[in-house]
Amino acid sequence: CSQYMDEEDEESQKFLTHGMMKKKFEEYHEEYHPGHASFGMSVFNLSNAIMGSGILGLSFAMANTGIVLFLVLLLGVSILSLYSIHLLLVTAKEGGSLIYEKLGERAFGWPGKITAFGSIILQNIGAMSSYLFIVKYELPEVIRTFLGLEENSGEWYLNGNYLVVFVSVGIILPLSLLKNLGYLGYTSGFSLSCMVFFVGVVSVPFRIVSHLSSKKVHNKKYNSSICQFSVCFVVNCCVTWCTPVTRVFVTHYSRSQKKMQNVSNLSILAMVIMYMLSALFGYLTFYDNVEAELLHTFIKVYKFDTMLLMVRLAVLTSVTLTVPIVLFPIRSSITTLLFAGREFSWFRHILIAAAILAFNNLLVIFVPTIRDIFGFIGSSAATLLIFILPAAFYLRLVKSIPLRSPQKISAAIFLVVGVIFMFGSLSLIILDWIHNPPGSGGGH
Repeated sequence: CSQYMDEEDEESQKFLTHGMMKKKFEEYHEEYHPGHASFGMSVFNLSNAIMGSGILGLSFAMANTGIVLFLVLLLGVSILSLYSIHLLLVTAKEGGSLIYEKLGERAFGWPGKITAFGSIILQNIGAMSSYLFIVKYELPEVIRTFLGLEENSGEWYLNGNYLVVFVSVGIILPLSLLKNLGYLGYTSGFSLSCMVFFVGVVSVPFRIVSHLSSKKVHNKKYNSSICQFSVCFVVNCCVTWCTPVTRVFVTHYSRSQKKMQNVSNLSILAMVIMYMLSALFGYLTFYDNVEAELLHTFIKVYKFDTMLLMVRLAVLTSVTLTVPIVLFPIRSSITTLLFAGREFSWFRHILIAAAILAFNNLLVIFVPTIRDIFGFIGSSAATLLIFILPAAFYLRLVKSIPLRSPQKISAAIFLVVGVIFMFGSLSLIILDWIHNPPGSGGGH
């Protein structure tokens, strides 16, 4: 086109230059951080990443905090999540990068980049491991129930270690090899429909009516551990809700800050509704008898119930289809740190995915206390990703806003709250380990 342009037409020259820069920018992100998905697919991916397996424990949380306090905490967590995403999107715009690690490098140099990288890797590996643990322990029980066996007969197809490997190789790995994360929007949509089915079954009125006649809806009285449980609830829910903040830069369907914020708003609103329904109806069904995992409570009452079997299968499907979404940011972080500036390689793309998945399988198979270990790591790494790093990056990189402005002051408060949450949650975990050592049977 340039040969037909008027060389004196400055505006046309600027337009062409802008177009070339935009093209190179899009080619770079397509090559190293692919993720051009539609609005709907972005909502599905982000919602699926938020949902996770934490929904199974919300009824237990409500049983310990009471309905009113639970709703207050849930709304508080959603607001904190949205604010964290807002800080990151504003920082990404002014910092000139859509990559978490790059923002860390521009804010604090190499230490900032390594801190962001390490936090993302540890947190997402912990999340992957927790999902694979559910596959390991739930899938054999689902198969056993399908076959009508009263107890595990010890066959290979009832061995959780074999099954988690088969699921990883047959389902998770192929989905993880996709170059464009946007394609996972279809599996994310199906995954969310499975969890909607779970919430629908939990909310069926006939499971509640028999309990309402003899018990009243009430708030539990506060006991000596309510403060501890409330703090753990906030931190753990923030981990579940805000970990996808790190994926905002991977699942971006547009360069528009406003559009990405809308994706986050819609995803979190949908999850607030689903979390609230699941927690409320699960609690109203069993009250104080609800266990830490809601499905285990149902199993005691409806051991061979067909509908319950379908629910367990739906939860397994949802968890399995979430793992590839968690794997993408891990691979993206490794690529950014070790292979920045190199051309896209399918061999490297596949090799990193296979290595990540193999490492997580080994952890799940050979380390029985991995959830306790990553509970500790998650409380530190996830709190860094959720509170501390977004606020610190914002304060450091956003120069257009005065330091004493309300925006900067609120970000500073957010940073302080993050530090308090991190040390508070770590202290509570250490105290719990002291009183209930991992492997002693007294922990949770």
